[in-house]
Amino acid sequence: MLYLIGLGLADEKDITVKGLEIVKNAARVYLEAYTAILLVDKEKLEAFYGRPVTIADREMVESSSDDILADASNVDVAFLVVGDPFSATTHSDLVLRARELSIPVRSIPNASILTAIGATGLQLYNFGQTVSMVFFLENWKPSSFYDRIKENVSIGLHTLVLLDIKVKEQSLENMARGRKIYEPPRFMTVAQCAVQMLETEEERKEGVYGKDSLAVGVARIGAEDQKIVVGTLEQLAESDLGPPLHSLVLLGRRTHDLEREFLKEFAVGKETFDSVWKRDYEGKQ
Repeated sequence: MLYLIGLGLADEKDITVKGLEIVKNAARVYLEAYTAILLVDKEKLEAFYGRPVTIADREMVESSSDDILADASNVDVAFLVVGDPFSATTHSDLVLRARELSIPVRSIPNASILTAIGATGLQLYNFGQTVSMVFFLENWKPSSFYDRIKENVSIGLHTLVLLDIKVKEQSLENMARGRKIYEPPRFMTVAQCAVQMLETEEERKEGVYGKDSLAVGVARIGAEDQKIVVGTLEQLAESDLGPPLHSLVLLGRRTHDLEREFLKEFAVGKETFDSVWKRDYEGKQ
């Protein structure tokens, strides 16, 4: 059987008891390591699980899935996913491939950023579409995220923005030349995201948000040193939330007084927060 096992968001101890039991008894254990990362290295996982763990990068999962699924009709294979197994569509592809091979599949859920973002005090019912922000290049600055945010803003909903990570990726030159040379890992910060969002608004000029729009920056949610910062996009563009992983939430106008009280504790400047909230959010449902 193929088991897709959610690991949660922080460290080796976030796995569920059920998931740990499966890992300890599986014939092979793989760790998907490109849609997200845990805050501890593979060696810590192996020590806690008492099992060797094979890193499954993008190339293995998307191009060599049959290697992962080999003999899974007869033995148990554990595929570990940071967060929840189905937070990334890549893992649906793996399940579909297993079905084609008549391999039974079972998933073990866990916390993901989609639910853990509630630690900010924002009500999950008030979130719209989740969007992704990629690293801009000089000649490639996609803005499809802007249209999704525009739809959320139009009905007053918050937008969770998932930030780009680059792990074991090739440069365009190395890819074109067929060289297996990989770039150093990169993880987008809240500040970089805020800068790119403002750059896109300046380019599109549709007034979806602006430098005074309130947003929440989060880092390492679920870890002991998690950090939450609330401010305008202009303030967050100057923020430093420390090591990865980061995410950002752009507030919608459909807010609640409980959200305001919860968020104010994390505000970069409480006076600015109060004035912007009163002007742009209070009573604007």
